[in-house]
Amino acid sequence: MSTKPKTKSLSVTGNELSDTFFQLEVLNGKKLVDAKFPNFSTKVAEAGFKTLKPTPMEIFQINIGKLCNQVCAHCHVDAGPDNRVENMDRATLERCLELIDMVPTIKIVDITGGAPEMNAHFKWFVEECVARGKEVMNRCNLTIIVANKKYHDLPEFFKKNKVHLVSSLPYFSKSRTDSQRGDGVFEASIKALKMLNEVGYGIEGTGLKLDLVYNPSGAFLSAGQEVLEPQFKRQLKRKFDIVFNNLFCITNMPISRFLDYLIETDNYKSYMEELVNAYNPMNIEGLMCRNTISVSWDGYLYDCDFNQMLDLKVAVPKSQHISTFDLEKLNNRNIVLNQHCYGCTAGSGSSCGGEIE
Repeated sequence: MSTKPKTKSLSVTGNELSDTFFQLEVLNGKKLVDAKFPNFSTKVAEAGFKTLKPTPMEIFQINIGKLCNQVCAHCHVDAGPDNRVENMDRATLERCLELIDMVPTIKIVDITGGAPEMNAHFKWFVEECVARGKEVMNRCNLTIIVANKKYHDLPEFFKKNKVHLVSSLPYFSKSRTDSQRGDGVFEASIKALKMLNEVGYGIEGTGLKLDLVYNPSGAFLSAGQEVLEPQFKRQLKRKFDIVFNNLFCITNMPISRFLDYLIETDNYKSYMEELVNAYNPMNIEGLMCRNTISVSWDGYLYDCDFNQMLDLKVAVPKSQHISTFDLEKLNNRNIVLNQHCYGCTAGSGSSCGGEIE
């Protein structure tokens, strides 16, 4: 089944936006575009936060690698089949397990990528986390399940370990899904969802959680989970007899490939204006960066996955890597903010778990 990508990663094409520092220069109105916006840190201060501090660390998020069987047009990770070097090795994962053991407040291990399942140590790591009594959340792109025979056992593996699946499905139609994620992605995603339903995922009473993720295909904000979730449930059930638990609506962050799209289509200024105008200070308390630590494939520490993709490491100079992990210092750090953070605070807010409000 073909899921031929419609684009290539920025790094492969030599795009200047593959440089994270260059992206930050664009976001701050110093490169490519003549557009400056109010400083996000100032907005946070106006809301009564002199600095933004973390709450107890509950989510240990790992970007296990940028290798992926897809090359999505909006991908903030710039993942793809060509990113074979950026993959977490066994030693780094073993150190991550040591840290999970060290921090008693960690409840969830959130594994993302790329396609996490393409990492050679994925199954072993999941089993180790489950053995420690942690909830494992896996960001599955669905198509990996049907991409190759060696992944066809994933539904049963997920079921055995009660992995919480969070899977992207841009829309309940082929045209909108394939335009964002590549030719054949919708058909493959539907086949994978059926396989997951067959083993009990998304079925009431099984305890096997299957949540879908919606992010807009263009330069606009989502209509909201309350509006879209019933539509997705009704259409997927009616057309394909597919069920799932929740729909997470996530705002596209103006970084990486989506930033490239915004600039190429001359939508950057209008999109940033939309984010800034929709800024909602009520979302600050619930930002995902407050109870999460994000670990890159090579072991560096970040406040969130988006900061990771801009190489904005935690503001603890002597504890920016898992090899020098200092829980006390990390718990007292200032969270690193920049202009892309408007994406998480706009409207009803946006996090890895959908809306904040």
